Amino acid sequence: QVQLVESGGGSVPAGGSLTLSCAASGDTNSGESFGEYMGWFRQAPGKEREGVAVVPTFGTDTYYADAVEGRFTISRDAAKNTVSLQMTSLEPGDTAKYYCVAGWRGAYWARADQYRYWGQGTQVTVSS
Repeated sequence: QVQLVESGGGSVPAGGSLTLSCAASGDTNSGESFGEYMGWFRQAPGKEREGVAVVPTFGTDTYYADAVEGRFTISRDAAKNTVSLQMTSLEPGDTAKYYCVAGWRGAYWARADQYRYWGQGTQVTVSS
């Protein structure tokens, strides 16, 4: 099993910045189970979970949702099993609970059912 713990959420005015962090522990050395990608999803009230960004263990094949491209930057420290999401130029539409994910099953990165492991989530609220 793998445990994911997020931190760094909060409330900011529009145009502000936040950085989310996630630390993975447990069976992170099980390549097939832990998967190649770690990343972030978010869920706003009344909406489905949507992929925000993911990053591989090694390499540069990161993926971003169109809505955050150019404003958010994902990074990963494979040695420490951590992943971060730097969010800038935040908009009220970014308000959501943000979840760290791991254990990618291999299909389209933005599908929520493709991740075995989920953190508890951290709230991000952007006021206008």
